Amino acid sequence: MASDTEFAKLLKKKLRKYDAVIVPVKASRLEIMTTKNVPIEKLHPNPDDEFCNPAIGPHYGIIGDYTSKFMRFGSILTSIDDEPLMVQKIHPDGYMILNGHHRWAAAMRCGFKKVPVRIVNLAQDTDIEKMLAASEHDRRVTMDLDETIFCQDDLEPAERPLKFPYNKIYKEKIRIGLPMLMHYLSKQGYDIWVYSANCYSFDYIQDYFKHYSVRLDGIITGTGKKTGNAEKKKDTEKKISGKYKETLHIDRNTMIRTVSGEDFQEFELDADSPTWARDVAGIIRKMSDNGKK
Repeated sequence: MASDTEFAKLLKKKLRKYDAVIVPVKASRLEIMTTKNVPIEKLHPNPDDEFCNPAIGPHYGIIGDYTSKFMRFGSILTSIDDEPLMVQKIHPDGYMILNGHHRWAAAMRCGFKKVPVRIVNLAQDTDIEKMLAASEHDRRVTMDLDETIFCQDDLEPAERPLKFPYNKIYKEKIRIGLPMLMHYLSKQGYDIWVYSANCYSFDYIQDYFKHYSVRLDGIITGTGKKTGNAEKKKDTEKKISGKYKETLHIDRNTMIRTVSGEDFQEFELDADSPTWARDVAGIIRKMSDNGKK
């Protein structure tokens, strides 16, 4: 079993080997729908993750706890609630870890030859540029997938689940009224952009909402736990903000409207209202009516 010092050397070696040569490769739709076991040597740490930042991680106490658990169960999946490692296909070979670095380190300590992974396709800069180029609008709506769009517990009213087999593929529940609200926003000339710190695959989210006849104009996921590429991130945000004169950011409790050259407006929302989506649509309708006067 490798010591903390030995693992630190291994991590540094892997980061040095793949420095500036990693290129994301798009996985097929079949690949992103299934969990597969891959050789552990094919997994590579993400240089932009806090795990690889010496000032933040790795946390060897967490690695030790996982190691004990995995040795006891003989797998990184120790319960039905455990998730496989989230990875992205890369060139020249293998997969870059997006979520699960500490579990990867523990699996190596345990001597596992293979580990289960779920492959995702995150939106790249070229994807974002294509989305911006395809838009004919100068205003947008932004919503967080986990905080605003998906239900946060089983008690929250949700849209009717999709029919088999799609209900087995798409596990997240969409809050009731969200597809209606999105349709309304699109008709009003807003582009719809969704965000998440979690590593949802670009294709997964796009295809999910197509089942509700919703066209998403922008999808950016996997924004959490990143510490590198600050300049690239800033450049991407500048491109997006430069495209739109008006932005409506909607969360559960507030809607904030910003227009270039004007003061922002803030509207309170009742997060627990059963008519939340209709309430949001009503506020936007009033704004539109006031703008026509």
